[in-house]
Amino acid sequence: MFKQLYEKADEFFNFLYGTKMTILSGVFVLISFVFLMLEYDTFIDFAWGSILISGLPVIFFAFKYLILYRRITALVLISIGIIAAILIGEEFAAAEIAFIMAIGGILEERTIAKTKAGVQGLINLVPTMARKIDDTKKEKMILAEDVMIDDIIRIFPGESIPVDGIIVSGSSSVNQSILTGESLPVDKLAGDTVLCGTMNGFGSIDIRCLKEVKDSSLQKLIRMVNDADKNEGPIQRIVDTWAVRLIPMALLIALLTYIFTDDIIRAVTVLVVFCPCAMALATPTSVMAAIGQATKHGVLIKSGEALEKMGKVNVIAFDKTGTLTHGDLVVSDYVSFADRTDQAEKNERNAHNESGEKISHDTTGVHDRSADNVVFRLAALAEKRSEHPLAKAIVTGYLEKFPEDTSFYEEKDADTFSMIPGKGVEVNVDGDVLLCGRRIFLEENNVPVTKGILAKAVLAKEAKLRSEGKALVFVSKNGMLMGIIALSDRLRESAISMIGELDKLKTKNVLLTGDHQVTAQYFAKKVGITDVYSDLLPEEKVAKVQDLQRSGGIVCMVGDGVNDAPALKLADVGVAMGKAGSDLAVEAADIALIGEDLGKIAYLKKLSLAAVWSIKFNIFIALSINVAAVIFSILGWLGPVTGALIHNAGSVLVVLSAARLYDKKIK
Repeated sequence: MFKQLYEKADEFFNFLYGTKMTILSGVFVLISFVFLMLEYDTFIDFAWGSILISGLPVIFFAFKYLILYRRITALVLISIGIIAAILIGEEFAAAEIAFIMAIGGILEERTIAKTKAGVQGLINLVPTMARKIDDTKKEKMILAEDVMIDDIIRIFPGESIPVDGIIVSGSSSVNQSILTGESLPVDKLAGDTVLCGTMNGFGSIDIRCLKEVKDSSLQKLIRMVNDADKNEGPIQRIVDTWAVRLIPMALLIALLTYIFTDDIIRAVTVLVVFCPCAMALATPTSVMAAIGQATKHGVLIKSGEALEKMGKVNVIAFDKTGTLTHGDLVVSDYVSFADRTDQAEKNERNAHNESGEKISHDTTGVHDRSADNVVFRLAALAEKRSEHPLAKAIVTGYLEKFPEDTSFYEEKDADTFSMIPGKGVEVNVDGDVLLCGRRIFLEENNVPVTKGILAKAVLAKEAKLRSEGKALVFVSKNGMLMGIIALSDRLRESAISMIGELDKLKTKNVLLTGDHQVTAQYFAKKVGITDVYSDLLPEEKVAKVQDLQRSGGIVCMVGDGVNDAPALKLADVGVAMGKAGSDLAVEAADIALIGEDLGKIAYLKKLSLAAVWSIKFNIFIALSINVAAVIFSILGWLGPVTGALIHNAGSVLVVLSAARLYDKKIK
C-alpha cells in the first residue's frame, strides 16, 4: 500500500516539475510580482499557485533523497528557504525560489537525461524459433528457448542462427559483424563454431547446440549492456557536493542574525538569499550551451557528465570497421597472371615483371581495358548471379571502374551457375569454365596455383595482399589461373589527421577490433596507432576497457556497431558513429557523430575544456552574489522580496554568462 502511494506521489510531483506546469508556475509568479509592484492586495496571493506547482516538488524530492538515499542535496537548503519565507508571510519570495529551481530542473533534465540501453534491439536479433532435427532426421519447428544442449538445429541460407553451436554438416559463409565487428563474412566448415544472432550466408548447415539460448553469446551481450546501464549512477551537480556544508552554515548564520538583531525578517532573508539557485543553474546552462554548439557542428551530446569527462579523457579506444574505416568492401587490387609454357609469352611476362608477375594494379589508377582488366572482367562475369558480399563488390567495382565497357551489360548470364558455400562459384559462359573463390577451391578443381613457373610469384603476391588485411578471390578460366582480385575496407579520409591531432593533445590512442591481427595491424599502422588489440569479442573489448581504466586511464570508446555497445556503455565516455552505426550503438553511447567526421573527436575534447571553465566561472559568480546578498541581509539592507529579486538577478546573470559558450569559436 505504502509503495503504491509513493509511486503515485513520485509520478504526480514529476508531472508538476514538467515543462508545461513550470510555464504555468511562471505565470503565477509574474502576476504576483505585478500586483506586488502595484501594491494591490488580492484575496489570495497568486504566488501560492507557483508554490504549490513548483515548491511542493522541491520539498518532496529533497526528502526523497534524504530518506531513501540518505543524500543531502541543495534541495534541502532550498526547501528550508521556501518554508521559512512562507512562515513569515513572504509568499512571493518562496514562489520565486521554487520557480527558479523548477527552471533549473527542466534544464538539467534535458541536459543529463541518459538514454536507456537499446536492449530491445538486441532481443529482436534473437530468433524466436528453431528448426530441430529429430532422431528420424525430420525437421520440427520449436521455440528457440526450448533448444537443449546437443540438439541438432538446421539453419537455411539467410536465417539468423538461434544458438551457439558447432557445425556438424554443411558449409557456409556467416556474417558475424553483429558480434565481432568483422568486415568480411567468415567461411565456416564442419567443426567450426557459430554464434547466436549471427547471419547464415548461402549454405544450409546443421549445428549441434553448445549452450542454451539464455547462456548464448548474444544474451551475454544483452546482459552486459543492461549491467553497464545499471552501473552508471546519477549525475550530481557541483553544488550538491557543498550541500552538507551549506545547510548548517545557512542555519547558523540565520540563527546568529536573529540572536544579535532580534529581527526574524533578517534571519529569513538570509535563508532566502542563501538558496543556491544560481549555483544550481551554473552547470546545466553551461552544458546546454555547449551541447547547442556541438549540435551545430554535427555532434549530438546526450550527457552533461560525458561532456565534462571528455576534457579529462587521456585514452581513446577505437573500433576499426565502420569507425576508422567505412565498413564496406571495395576492389583494391586486381592482379593478372598467365601460366603458359610458351617461351615467347614467358619472355613477354618477364619484360613486364622480372618475378614473373604480369600486371598488378591498385584500382585508384586509370587502366587500358585491353591490357589489364581481363581478370577483373572475368571475375565480374562469373559473380553476376551471386549474392555474396564479395561478389557484389566485384561486380559493382568493375562497373564503376570501366563504365565504358557497355558490352558487359549485354553479355549473357552464365549458362550454368554453381555456388559452393564457403569456397566459391563455378560458372560456364559460352563454353568457358570460370572459377572464382578461395585458393583451395581452385586447387581442388585441378587449377595449378602453387605449382608451375608462376607459383613463387603467386604466393609472394598473395602474402603481400594478405599482409595488408585484404580478402582475396582467385580467378581461373578453363583450368588456368588468370589472376587475383583483392578487396579491402576503406580508411576514413579524416582518420589519419584526427589521430595526429589527438597525439598533440597528449592522448593515448588504442585500437580494439574483432578483425584479425593482420588486418588490424595494417590499418593501425596507416593511421598511426601503435597499441592494437585484435580478434576481440564484445566481452573482451569490455575487459580491455576495464584494464585501461584500472591502469589510470579515463577512457573514451569510439565505435559503431552492436558489438561495441557494452564497451561504449562501460567507458567513461562513449562516442558512436551516428550515421552508419547501429541504433544500439547510438543509444548506448553518450555522444554521436552525426556526420561521421572523426575530426570532431579533438573538437569535443576542446569544447569540454571550455564548458568546464564556464561552469566554474558561473559558480564563482553565483557564490560572489550569494555572499554579498547574505552580508546585505544581515545588515538589513535587503528584505525577503528584494533579496529574492537579487537572488533572481544572479540566476539571470549566470544564464547570460553560460550563453556565451554557444557561439564561442573552438577550432
